[in-house]
Amino acid sequence: MAKTTAKAITEGKNFRRYKDGATEYPQWTDAIFQASWSHKCPTYVLRTPPCSGSCPSGHDIRGWLDIVRGMEKPAADQSWQQYAFARMTEANPFPSIMGRVCPAPCEQGCNRNMVEEHIGINSVEHFIGDWAIQNAAGFAAPAVETGKHVAVIGGGPAGLSAAYQLRKRGIAVTLFEANAELGGFMRYGIPGYRVPRDVLDSECKRIIDMGVTVKTDTRVGRDITIAQLEEQFDAVFWGVGTHKGRGLPVPGWEGTPNCVSGIAFLKAFNEGRLQAVTGRIIVVGGGDTSIDVASVARRLGHIKEVSAQDRIEHVIFGEAAHDVASAAKREGCETTLTSLFPVEKMMAAQREVDDAKREGIDIKGGVMPLEVLKGPDGRAIGLKMCKCTMNGMVPEPQAGTEFIIEADLIVAAIGQKGDLEGLPELDNGNGFINADKTMRIPGRPKHFVGGDVVRPHLLTTAIGHGRIAAASIAEFLETGEISKRPKVDVHHWKLLNKLRETNLSPAEYDGQPTRGTSDAKFAVHNYEDRGANDIITHEDLFLGHFTHNPRRHRQEIHIGADEVIGNFTERLLPLDEKQAVDEAKRCMSCGLCFECDNCVVFCPQTAVSRVAKNERTTGRYVETDYSKCIGCHICADVCPTGFIQMGLGE
Repeated sequence: MAKTTAKAITEGKNFRRYKDGATEYPQWTDAIFQASWSHKCPTYVLRTPPCSGSCPSGHDIRGWLDIVRGMEKPAADQSWQQYAFARMTEANPFPSIMGRVCPAPCEQGCNRNMVEEHIGINSVEHFIGDWAIQNAAGFAAPAVETGKHVAVIGGGPAGLSAAYQLRKRGIAVTLFEANAELGGFMRYGIPGYRVPRDVLDSECKRIIDMGVTVKTDTRVGRDITIAQLEEQFDAVFWGVGTHKGRGLPVPGWEGTPNCVSGIAFLKAFNEGRLQAVTGRIIVVGGGDTSIDVASVARRLGHIKEVSAQDRIEHVIFGEAAHDVASAAKREGCETTLTSLFPVEKMMAAQREVDDAKREGIDIKGGVMPLEVLKGPDGRAIGLKMCKCTMNGMVPEPQAGTEFIIEADLIVAAIGQKGDLEGLPELDNGNGFINADKTMRIPGRPKHFVGGDVVRPHLLTTAIGHGRIAAASIAEFLETGEISKRPKVDVHHWKLLNKLRETNLSPAEYDGQPTRGTSDAKFAVHNYEDRGANDIITHEDLFLGHFTHNPRRHRQEIHIGADEVIGNFTERLLPLDEKQAVDEAKRCMSCGLCFECDNCVVFCPQTAVSRVAKNERTTGRYVETDYSKCIGCHICADVCPTGFIQMGLGE
């Protein structure tokens, strides 16, 4: 059997900075062998990795992956799982939920994609989140109370995120929720086989246990006015979501009883009122919500006979509830999902599309609705459609391609807007609330906003809005002003925090002038934090260091069309501990030293060495002796993470 070589493992998967036989580097020899005159020397520069830079909630993803992989160590009395959970939830308090349902823009931006495949960030988050629930990990109440009190309107991801971040800062929070339970779209928009309700309850409870006062079944604009909020609270955060669905902009939709929104359909299901569907269902959409509607319809199944008062539209609009016993006699229903975009370009996550196909959902891409067809009783009996091409986001019909799909229920899952009834002063005229970059409502100094009511997007986006708004509110309550937000607005790893944590804090600066800081104890010598301004790309890494290492995929339970009825079991299974650690070890720690020793080994002048063990911690593993350094740049060339940059010295 032929021996596997490093070249065979890495060929075509990554690159070497300098290739064999290359001659187009005329300055290379001079830089190494005649560089005693150079004023350039290694500088250790922290930058934000693209995973964090593309995470709307602002996770320090590299930070908690480094903990899981064992590079950054916890205190002696703390498990690595607890340490990773604490780091993970500094920005996002919902790791178990987000590990399951977030479409993970962080993974799309991951630099590991340039080697073979991204890190399974979601899968590691899923493991840590479940570990935290199983081990009753919670959040500490604030050590000091500020005496300030903020009203949070809406108990969804944005509102709960804001409440969590405000309580961490010692600000009292009263949360108003119009529904009977907290969770927002996590509870009323996503089915339980994707977000198990015990998981949701646990992650909500941790936040409430920090001392949040909760008032459910309370709607602002009906039960309490904005004027009362302004009188009773120091600031107000609006996280009211977008719980009003958009109808199809075609003739025949408006006022037709069996034409409903995807938002209303999923809310009726998640509240337990919708137990079955009747006949043939058409879902118009193409995004994740439309997949959820179609998948729920397939699982509910179809009952043939239903009384007029039990028709599905009455159930969806809250006028009735299905009888569970009669719904048990259900059969498979015909479910068709249509999308303006071709199937391969649909907005929904590919995994969800594949599952929908397996479950027997007929997906038609590249088609647009033209008209709702009605019967003599005024109810919809079908949807007239045609093929279309997309001009950007605008569909253009293809003449002569019209066809009809028969239907007993038509569901529009094409978008939503805020239900701002009773709050006209906040409505920007389109069913949304305007916000500036600090998440403050323009013209309303005490009012802040976040989540889908600003811009419908992802759960993680709403969570990020809550984090930013809480920071803005805290600064506003303390100073009356709000600073400009950083260019890279995420939760950053801080070397100074790590030094304090490991009892290596710099000495107090005496204010006296000094020539250089190489021997000073008050400064972290030759280190620069550019995390708030720079995201490190793969061009700055030495990818040749990383060998091919395939991703550890989570197991998924796939069900076929014949098994789908009544099957509400969770489909996504977590990694085990070893798999989670092994997956985290694939992280390339972009922009931060991961202690590979390349710079120590390859320095031709022995100018680079490890920091003394009793002074060493994450980010301060190596140091440079500038009396030996000639500025040859080899250490920067062989640094896999791009942590070493050539900067000016003496």
